Amino acid sequence: MMTSNPIVWCEIYVEDMDRAKSFYESVFQVKLENLESPGMEMWTFPMAMDKGGASGALVKMEGFKSGGSGTIPYFHCDEVAVESDRVVAAGGQIKQAKMSIGQYGFMALIVDTEGNTIGLHMQ
Repeated sequence: MMTSNPIVWCEIYVEDMDRAKSFYESVFQVKLENLESPGMEMWTFPMAMDKGGASGALVKMEGFKSGGSGTIPYFHCDEVAVESDRVVAAGGQIKQAKMSIGQYGFMALIVDTEGNTIGLHMQ
């Protein structure tokens, strides 16, 4: 029996860290923090270790390309339309505009400056 959510960390691989940091900080109105990691450049999203859900980081590491969409991390939003409105101005694209997912709330799919598909979600 699981006692916590199964996903505990997420990494989004990037090729241009400055461009990617600017995109995510602009869209989500957060400040990413450098995490010292040997052999890679890593900038973490704000995290609260005592809260549910997962956090993660932007990672630049040799041998790992950006642009994958086989796994899509979803970011919590109070109002998906607000973050969606910031995406294009920050250099990204809207792949699926805000839509209802019934009792599970609303979602949108966007593409960041590195070609990664991510989701936006609100209850």
